[in-house]
Amino acid sequence: MSPEAPHDISRLLRARGARVTPARLRVLALLRASERGLSHHDIEQALTDGAPVDRVTLYRVLDWLVEQGLAHKVADEQRVFRFSAAARDDVPHGAHAHFVCDDCNKVFCLDDLPPATPRLPTGFASTQIEFAIHGHCAHCNRRERHQ
Repeated sequence: MSPEAPHDISRLLRARGARVTPARLRVLALLRASERGLSHHDIEQALTDGAPVDRVTLYRVLDWLVEQGLAHKVADEQRVFRFSAAARDDVPHGAHAHFVCDDCNKVFCLDDLPPATPRLPTGFASTQIEFAIHGHCAHCNRRERHQ
């Protein structure tokens, strides 16, 4: 994936009514340029080329990007959260499902709607619903078959 111009990412953030901060710009640019999901540590290590982004700020930026539907947060097999850029900026985060490649950790947005939300018992209130299918993406599946 080719790197995006900072002004394109700034425009995307402003469209959300958000303040454009250097940390938000750098983190979102990194996620959008990455071919796979990145852990907090991966992101922290990748951002050493400029002004440092402290851990707390990075956690806040990542959480904000997920809340805004600009990024996805999915736990991998080791229960480490991996972050990736949302493929489609026009689709609300909860309106679609994801496919997570267990080999390359890339997260793909699926166009089909997830199954209906189960009915909760009286008094229960959901705060988040995630629907992810895990497996091998076409690239990794093809690579594995040729080995």
